[in-house]
Amino acid sequence: MTRGLAVLHAVAGGARDLKQISALLGTTRSTTHRLASCLVQERYLRFTQNVGYALGPKLIELGFQARDDVSLATVARPYLEQLAEQSGDTIHLALQDGDDVLYLDKIPGKQGLEMRSRVGHRMPITTTGVGKALMLGMGEEQWQSLYQQRSSATSVNTSRLLPKRSWSEFREQMRQYVKGGYAFDLEDNEPSIRCVAAPIYDASHAIVAAISVSSTVPYMSLKRMQALIAVVQAAAAGISSELGAAR
Repeated sequence: MTRGLAVLHAVAGGARDLKQISALLGTTRSTTHRLASCLVQERYLRFTQNVGYALGPKLIELGFQARDDVSLATVARPYLEQLAEQSGDTIHLALQDGDDVLYLDKIPGKQGLEMRSRVGHRMPITTTGVGKALMLGMGEEQWQSLYQQRSSATSVNTSRLLPKRSWSEFREQMRQYVKGGYAFDLEDNEPSIRCVAAPIYDASHAIVAAISVSSTVPYMSLKRMQALIAVVQAAAAGISSELGAAR
């Protein structure tokens, strides 16, 4: 079984003939041929004269099955707990739901702070850290559309939100976040609350969710926010790898 997996990894890495695969595995040509033939028969590999060996359709089937079996909240939970232990702050996991973010999980912070976010609730995507992190893979036209939709968020009292930044300010802010691979909430969604967020990717490198660390201004200085970027990104990368994304 181990050598069969090694053959798959060799082909995935670009080996296309028995000579290349044998060199990577350190096996004889006959042994390599036997292993590769068995994998072709079981559809884990395919072989054509023009291309040589390539990954087979069975792996695609298993990939879709694995994706369907994965619960994002379950997979993410250990990383969220570790992030909560590291930071002592409130941790969120969220995904996009229309023009809003939908909170899938929340771990309260240790400072006794109460935030209005709740599991199962939605908030405007452009005013939250996790929302902006979800937007990092979008184009600027979509940013502007979502920015303009802020006042129509379905389940939040928008009268409590801070005044909006102008579209040009928001766009420039988002451009910086795209370059850094993170996003901030600088009291955009709730007075005195700041957060650092990062996107979660799936195997196709699409952004499917986001996580954040949140606290009040006294506990979340701009200097600390900068220091937390790498910490939050590392947790997001761990969850992404569980979903099949390459690190």
